[in-house]
This record gives sequence, structure tokens and C-alpha cells, in this order.
Amino acid sequence: MKLLWLAICNIEDKRARAREKERGKPANERKAAPRLVEGQVTTNWKKALAQLALVYPDRIEPHL
Repeated sequence: MKLLWLAICNIEDKRARAREKERGKPANERKAAPRLVEGQVTTNWKKALAQLALVYPDRIEPHL
């Protein structure tokens, strides 16, 4: 879980830097990706968690 969260934070940091570079430009000229976590809906989380539980049962199952 921690690794997933850290990966998401890393991706969001990169996206935030890209958005910051484009601040002040008209909306139709911006190319940076939107926020990954805040305000977004996470889909297929149960499927991902099930796959992680198969690969890492000793790490995931105690937390289910």
C-alpha cells in the first residue's frame, strides 16, 4: 500500500511541476495532465487489490 501511495505521489509531483510551468497560459494551450488523485474517481481498485493479494499475500491479506 505504501509503495502504491508513493508511486501516486511521485506521478502527481511530476504532473504538478508540468502544470506550474503552464500557469498563466490560455486553457487551449495547456498540455499538462490534470491532477491524478484529488477530485478524480479511482476505478478497478478492487481488481488491483485482488491482484496484489495474489502476488503479495503475506503483505496484503493482514490488512483486508
